[in-house]
This record gives sequence, structure tokens and C-alpha cells, in this order.
Amino acid sequence: MEVTDIGNKEEGKVWHRKPTPGKGVLVTVVRTVQQSKAVRFLHVAFDTTGDSFLAGDHHGNIYVFDISRNRFRLLQKTGQACTALAFTLRRTTEFLVALADYSIKCFDKDTKQLVSWMRGHEGAVSSISVHSSGRYAITTSLDTAQLWDLDTFQRKRKLNIRQSVGIQRVFFLPLSNEILSCFSDDSIFAWESDTLSCQYQLPVPDSGPKISYRAFAVTHDGKRFVAGGRSNLLHLWCLDSKQLLRVIQMPTLVRTVRQLEFLPDSFDGGANQTLGVLSQDGVMRFININTCKLLFHLGSHDDAITGATISPNGRHVVAIMDNGSINIYSVQSLTQELNKPPLSQVAVVSGGDTTQGLSNLKVKVRSEVLQRPPINSGRRQIRTLRPRAVCTTDDKENELPAGLNKKRLVALLKTFGEYPAKYRMFVWRSLLCLPENHAAYSSLTDKGLHSAYLTLHDKYPIKSNKLQRGLQRVLSALAHWAAIFGEVEYLPLVAFPFVKLFQNNPMVCFEVVATVIVNWCQHWFEYFPNPPLNILSTTENVLAHHDKELLQHLVDCGITSQLYVWPLLETLFSEVLTRDEWLRLFDNIFSNHPSFLIMACVAYITCCREPLLLCSQKQDFEYFFHHRNSLDIGAMIKEAYRLLSSTPADIHPRTILSDFTPLTRGQYPMFNHYPEFIVEYQSREREKIRLQEMEYLREREELSVRHADFVRRQAEEETYYTQQELLQKAEEQRRNILAQEDEKLTQQRAKLAAMKRELNVKELQLLDATRSRFLKHQQDLRASQIQRLDQEIRRKMDLRERETAAACQDLEVRQMELEAQRRQLEQHLLKEQERMGREVEEEVEVRMRRADREEKSCTELLHRTKTNMQILEESLAEACQLGLESDWQREVAERLQQVDAEQERKRGRLAELHRQTLAEEDRLADTLRDVAGRKWDEVMNSRPHLQEQRRPMPSANAVGQRDMRTRSPGSDDGHPHRAGAAAEVGISGSIPAIKPNTVPTPSQAATYMVCLNCSSPSESTSTNFSLDRGRAQLDSSERELLKEIRELRQKLAARAREDNSASSQSVRTLSSVSQ
Repeated sequence: MEVTDIGNKEEGKVWHRKPTPGKGVLVTVVRTVQQSKAVRFLHVAFDTTGDSFLAGDHHGNIYVFDISRNRFRLLQKTGQACTALAFTLRRTTEFLVALADYSIKCFDKDTKQLVSWMRGHEGAVSSISVHSSGRYAITTSLDTAQLWDLDTFQRKRKLNIRQSVGIQRVFFLPLSNEILSCFSDDSIFAWESDTLSCQYQLPVPDSGPKISYRAFAVTHDGKRFVAGGRSNLLHLWCLDSKQLLRVIQMPTLVRTVRQLEFLPDSFDGGANQTLGVLSQDGVMRFININTCKLLFHLGSHDDAITGATISPNGRHVVAIMDNGSINIYSVQSLTQELNKPPLSQVAVVSGGDTTQGLSNLKVKVRSEVLQRPPINSGRRQIRTLRPRAVCTTDDKENELPAGLNKKRLVALLKTFGEYPAKYRMFVWRSLLCLPENHAAYSSLTDKGLHSAYLTLHDKYPIKSNKLQRGLQRVLSALAHWAAIFGEVEYLPLVAFPFVKLFQNNPMVCFEVVATVIVNWCQHWFEYFPNPPLNILSTTENVLAHHDKELLQHLVDCGITSQLYVWPLLETLFSEVLTRDEWLRLFDNIFSNHPSFLIMACVAYITCCREPLLLCSQKQDFEYFFHHRNSLDIGAMIKEAYRLLSSTPADIHPRTILSDFTPLTRGQYPMFNHYPEFIVEYQSREREKIRLQEMEYLREREELSVRHADFVRRQAEEETYYTQQELLQKAEEQRRNILAQEDEKLTQQRAKLAAMKRELNVKELQLLDATRSRFLKHQQDLRASQIQRLDQEIRRKMDLRERETAAACQDLEVRQMELEAQRRQLEQHLLKEQERMGREVEEEVEVRMRRADREEKSCTELLHRTKTNMQILEESLAEACQLGLESDWQREVAERLQQVDAEQERKRGRLAELHRQTLAEEDRLADTLRDVAGRKWDEVMNSRPHLQEQRRPMPSANAVGQRDMRTRSPGSDDGHPHRAGAAAEVGISGSIPAIKPNTVPTPSQAATYMVCLNCSSPSESTSTNFSLDRGRAQLDSSERELLKEIRELRQKLAARAREDNSASSQSVRTLSSVSQ
């Protein structure tokens, strides 16, 4: 037999040498990691071809083994152990993996990619079944089964059950559309996969022992179904007739059936006849379900099988061994009879009635195993013959099952301090001499959960559901074994460490706990329900002998043995020690007399004497003996051995405790070391309470039923009244609908009449439209002619507007010039005031020249305006001539009226400009008046001084005044301020006023210069003149100049109005002529 270690390889060969023909085991596959530690394989699954299979190990690695190509490959590293494997049938490269975190993942084996991740289970998934179409899959856990759509990877349905009834397996039947569900109460139902309606229930025999189905198998044609469980009986049904065909009894070595698998054959057409039965001893026996002959078997007691899978083509069997390896078997080499075609025979199987006894259906399997050559392991076994040693009495006492010797084990224990972890469970089973009474244990577990532990999870909640169920199962078996164990409150604390240690083997766990109770818990229950006072007093006596100081301290603090000994005993040190320390301690406890447990308690107390001496409060002692403390377990064990050997015999626990007594084989011993009347009394009280609770639940259920009935009736009444209201509303709605229909009918009739009227109107409109279309055509022709005339008129109007705009711009420029002149005049007047009249003559000349220029500009402007008016009259005449030739005088008259309106608007603008010009002139005149008034005030202020100087010449002044009056005829024209201003200028500047048109001669200038500058009074009076005369002349000349400017502007405005009126008159005349 070749062994292949895949180790940490990701791919390689399955076997390195070609297997020998006729060899049963092709190859054994193992996986070891660091330090030669083997990794167990957990599950395998074949694909549809049967040439390759998946395998998942304990570390979460998924491998694919191709037998035909002799290759293996690592597909995925999930990181957690898998609980089920299956290939999908539609996409052959995809496979499903159920993991320990209750999820299901779908991977692709070619791309190694995650396809989908499905969640929904609250427990470990135990099986995956894929429909023959490959579209659906069913995943089963202990509490639920879920149907998945593999196209969308969505959950379609979920099967929920009561908590008291668990699910064993749910799977699809081959070549059909049905689902078979098997429950823990041995009920089997068939369901339609599309509608999920129940089709039928398979009959289960009522008589005979209860099997408790755990294993199931269906033939490949889906016509026969077989189930087995905790018995050596197999039930075979025909699914077509839904009847039980026969009951097959396996050999007596088979006590529990773990797995059933049909072996396909190339000649049976799916009606498989060979059934593989894997039992509790690790041997898989293949039988013929028709002849009930034992054909061959796989595995042995030493090389046990824990699980097996058969390829769909029936060529190979892959078995997972007890050591975690995988054996690949060749079915062809196992037996030659399976390859022969069956005889041509017709067998009619009549289904038995379930009401008949099982004796008519029961068939025993005959032990007629076909002879085949033994499997050659490839090694030669060498057996050494030794002389048989003489056995003494001590050797017989030290001999243990499985060939172990107790003395050697104790010596090994004292040398290393503990047993090897790999073989510890095996050593414990040997030391405790466990009988492995499968039938007796099955009879205890078949009684179900004990009533005292139905609510165990409320008092002792455990995170792991599996561990919770295991503890509940073991405690229930103990309670069924002895009634006292249903009343002991600390029993879960005693059993929990062993349940956690042996959680995969509940029977061994039960026997270990029972052995511990029988031997190491002697006399514990004599004072029930109180703690074992005799054991506690013995422990206290041992402590008093070895450490009186510590005991005295405990007594002084008021601490009894119930506080410092009983917490250690009732938990078996599980609260104060770690896992490794606890295992080391119990290695020594199981290897010594039962009194070693009491010595261990005393050793624990004495090893912790220093911290205990420091404690004085009761709470401190309670905390100390219920929590872990820093302790050297090796020193404690040595102290326990010292106490065991040095304690006097009179106080030694050995005197009250019996020697080790193993459990009896076949049936467990009777346990009655307890006060039965107390237990019976408590049992009766508990039963009474249970009955009262059941009565209360029954009454509450009746009350709930009555309440539900009341609610139902109330709901029916409300429904009735609601229906009546709905009927009334519906009747009103129908009436409203009828009224609305009538109204709609009336509206439709009105609409028909209106439509008729509209048709008549449309006919008339069509006639009108035809007539209007002809008129519109005529209008379009005339409109085109009018449009041409409008364009010509617009062109003329644009020309006139441009000319008018030019004239307006000229007037605006003129206004701006006048404004600039006003500002310049103000500046000159200011300079004139500063110079105090010394440059009056130059200023007068400048003013005269400016007046001439203004007169010339006004004349030019008037001439330009006349020229523009002539051009305008010519253009109007041309327009009149062109208008006489037109046929449409009316439209021309309208256009001319618009032109008149435009001319009126422009004339209004010219009038506004004229008013602004007049306003500017008035403002300039006011400014001049202000300046003249200020000069006049100065003259008047200086007049008294001048009069004093002129007093000698009164006659001269009088003559001057008369001359001034005669030469200034316009002095009384209503402008006194002008005269005053001229006089002021003349006096202050000593320059006489001169008319603008008169230029003084040189002799006159000389005369004036002499008269003004001469201050001698003796000169001739003929050469002097009056200052008032010069002022009057300047004032009159200025008034005349302004008057002429005003007259010119008035004439210009009048002429413009006359021209505009003449042009409008000519247009009116033209229009009247055209009419």
C-alpha cells in the first residue's frame, strides 16, 4: 500500500508508482505539517463523472484529486473546517462548501474564484443535496433546512421545525421532483419540490425497538429507500408503493449504523442491489439487499473508517480513516462477483403491510463473505516468539485493557509529570477500565432528555450549542441511571470538564463521569441535599495535622470547610486551574487511590497558605476558591503525594474510601448511596410542580383558545358591519354612477347638437375663406405697390431728418458757444474787478469786437437757415410732383400727416432750444447787472469825497450833466442799473464810455487823457467833462448792443416758424389738390 504525503504542496501526483492490479487500496493520502503533525481530512465528494473528488481537511484547505489523471491540486484555503461538500450539476466546475461559521460558499475549481457566499443557517450544515437539474440545492442543519436557487444564489424556502424535533437529513430524490425529509422522531415525509406540498409519509413500524434513524440511502433510480440508526436493523421501503418491503438485520457486531451508501453497478440500470453499511466499529460491510448476503467489507477495528463516499460510476470508494487519512479503494479488485452480469430472472416483490408483525419482513444477513486474496500491504510482518512469562497476582492487578500496565504508567507519570497529550484519552480509558456498554447507554439516551435538565441552558448558558446539547445528554443519562442525579445541583459543574473533553464521544464521556462519581465521589450524597460533611471533616482533619496555623487562621476568620474545600470538590478544580493544569492533575488522580482527590485539595490549600493568611474577609476567601490563582501545579502534585504518604492511618481518607471499582460490563451498576426518601420527596414535589405547570399551561391554552375565538367572532362582526357599510357605499356609488351616466348622455347629446352647428358654421367659414382669399390676393397686389411708395417716402423722410438733425446740431453748438462765452465773460469780469478798472478801455474794445462777431454769426446762421429752408422747399416740391403721378393720394396724405407730426416735434425742439438760449441771455444780463450794481455801490461810496473836490466847480458839473442828458436819450428806457454800471466803470477806471461804432480821434484821446490826469484847479474848465456823462454813454451803447442781438434772434425764430408753416401749408395744399 503506497502512502502519499501531500504536506504543503499545492499540486502533484496522487501516487508515484502505478497500483498493482487486484490491489484493494490504491493509495493512502495523508497530510502532515510542521513537527510531523497530521491534519485530518473531514469530508469528500465525487463529481458527476466519478473520476475526481473533492477533499476538505481540518485547516480549511480544499483539494481536488483526479484519479484518472493521477493529479491533485489545492483549490482554496478557507481558513476554517468544512462541514459538507458537493459539486453543482449544471456548472461542473463549481462546487459548494459548508463551513464551520454556518455559511455556504461556492467556488470555481478552474479559476479558484469565489462565485457566491450564502448565509442563513444558525447551526452547522451537515449535508448538501443538489437537484438532478442542477438548479436547486438543499442545505440541512440540525434545526432547519433551506432551499437555494443556484442560478441567483438566493434562498427560496426555509423549513422550520419545533425545537424538540430535530432534522436528520433533507435531500432530493434521484430522477424525480420530490424532496425527502427525515426527522429525529423517525418520521419521513415526501414533498413536491415546486409547490412544496406534502405528497406522502412513509410508514414506520410501531412494534419492535426504536431505531432512531441516523443514516439514509436511495437507489440511483429513486425507487428504493433504506434507513438505519441506533440498532443493527435496516428498514427498506419501496417508494412507488410507499410500503415497507423488509427489515434487514445486520450481524451482532453492528450496534449502530453511521452511514449507508448504495454501490452502483453497470448492469443494474440504477436499481442498485449492493448496499454499504458503515457501523460503529469502523467497518463498512457491503451486502446484497435482495439475497441479504454479506459480500465484502472495508476497514477493521485497528484501521477504522469514519466516513466513505462511492463514485457515481461505481469504480472507486474513498474512505476517511480514523487517523484522518484518505484511502482510495478500487471496487473492481475487491471482488470478482460484482462484475458478473445478473441472471435473467424476474422477481416480484410484494410490499408488506405495516400492521403485520416484523417477523414476516425481517431477514438476517448471512455471513457468507466471498473469499478474496488478502490485501498485500507491501510489508512482511516479522513475529518474534518470546517465552510466556509467569503471571503473579500483582501483575494481574496492574494489567489494564489494551495491553497497558498500571505500574509502568505510574512510573512514566512520575518521570514526566503527565501523560502524552496524544495518548491521554486512551490512557484514561484504560485506567478507568471503561466497559463501553453501548446497548445500556443507548437505552438511557433513548429515554430522552430528563425533565430536570430541560431548562439547563437557562441556568448554565454555554456559547457552543453542540457542547450544550452534549452536557444536557450526559446529565440526562445520569439522571435516568440514578434518580439522585436529577436533583444534584452541582452535577453540571462536575460533568462539564469531561463533556468538553469527550464531546465527540458521548458514551465514553458518560462512563468517565459515572466512574468518577462511583469512585472519587464516594459518600458525597449521604447527607444530600447538604454537602458531604464526612468528607469535609476528613479533609479538615488532614489539614489540621499538616498545617495547624493555617487551619487556626481559617477558624478565626469564621471560614468552614464548606467554603474552602467544597468549592474545589464540587467543580473538580475546573474553576481554579487552567486546562493543562487540570489535565495534569487528573492524570495523577486517575492513576492513584480515590483518596488522592482529597489530598489534592489539602495540597492546594497548603500551597496557597501565604495569600490565605493575608485574607481576613469572607468575601476574599469566596473569591479565592472560585477563581484561578498563581500556583505551581507540579509543586502541588508533589505536595499531594507527600500528604498521601505521610498522613497517619487514623485520619487518612483511605480508611473511609474504598479502592477503585470499575463499571460493570453489559449493564451499569446500581447506584443507591443516597437518602432515597429525600430524593423521592423532591421527585414527588417536582412531579407535582410539573403537573401543576401542565395544568396551568392547559388552562392558559384554553384561555388563549377562548380569547382567539372571541377575537375571531369580534373580527367576524366587524367584518360583517364593514361589509354592510361597503355594500351601502357601493349602492350609493352605483347610483352616483347612473346619475353621472345620465349627465354624460345629456352632455353627449348637447355635444352632438353643438357639432352640427359647428359643421354649419364651418361651411359658412369655408365660403368666407374662399371669398377672403380672393380679396386678400387683390390686397396683396395693392400692398406691394404701397410698399414701394412707402420705401420712397422713407428715403425722402430720412433725408429731411438728417438735414433737420444737422440744423439742430448747429443750434446746440451755438448754445454751447454762448455758454462758453458766458463763462469767459464771468472770468473777465473777475479780472476786471481785480485790476480796479485800469483796463476798462481794452475790455470795452474786446466786448465790441465780440458783439460784431456775434452779429456776423447770427447773420450767417440766418442765411444758413434760409438756405436750408429753400432746399427743403425744393425737396417738398419734388415730392409733390412725384405724388401727383401716384394713384393712391389717400395713402400719401396719411404719410404727409405723419411728416407734419414729425416736423411739429422738431419745431417744438427748436422752440425749447430757443427758450434755453433766452434763459442763458437773461442769466448773463443778471450777472452783468450784479457786477454793475457792485461798481455803482463803490462809486456811490466814493461820491462824497469827489463832491468835496468838485465844489469849486459847480457850474462845470451842471453843464456836464446837461450834456450827458442830451447825449443819452435812452437813459430812461427802464434800465437804471445799466447806467449805474457804466458810470461806475467810468469813474473807477477814469475812462469815458464810447459807443461801439465811434472811434475816438487822437486829439480826443489826448484831451481825455489830459482831463483825467490833470489835477490842477487852475486849468480851463472847457477841457473838463463830467463822469456821469461817460457812464451814460457806456450804458446806452451796451443796451443798444443787447437789444440788437435780441431782435436778431427773434427775427431768426420768427422766420423759422414762418418757413415751417409755409412748408406745412404747401403739403396741405398738395394733399387738397390730390384729393
